[in-house]
Amino acid sequence: MQAVVNNPKITVIRPQGSLNAANALEFERDLTTALAQNRSSSLVVDLEQVEALDSAGLLALVSALKLAQSLGRRFSLCSVSPPIRIIFELTQLDRVFEIFEGTALF
Repeated sequence: MQAVVNNPKITVIRPQGSLNAANALEFERDLTTALAQNRSSSLVVDLEQVEALDSAGLLALVSALKLAQSLGRRFSLCSVSPPIRIIFELTQLDRVFEIFEGTALF
């Protein structure tokens, strides 16, 4: 479902396909594990290969963001396609998440 790239300071997770009710729990578990096990100061979710996102997928991202904040870690999104970005804008989550264009962060 995803690839994980580790840098001493940044962990990048690259989900693919759909983030929906069918796989959101697994995705959230992966994010939680990455935050709990890694000593990286930042977790970046690269959404370039995500084609669809529903409320369950959004909830997984919000839950991971809350965990990252409680651990004092940075949590960011990057490479968000226009159709997926609209979802963040409609839910006003674009104001909550740190979103970068492309992969300029790393």
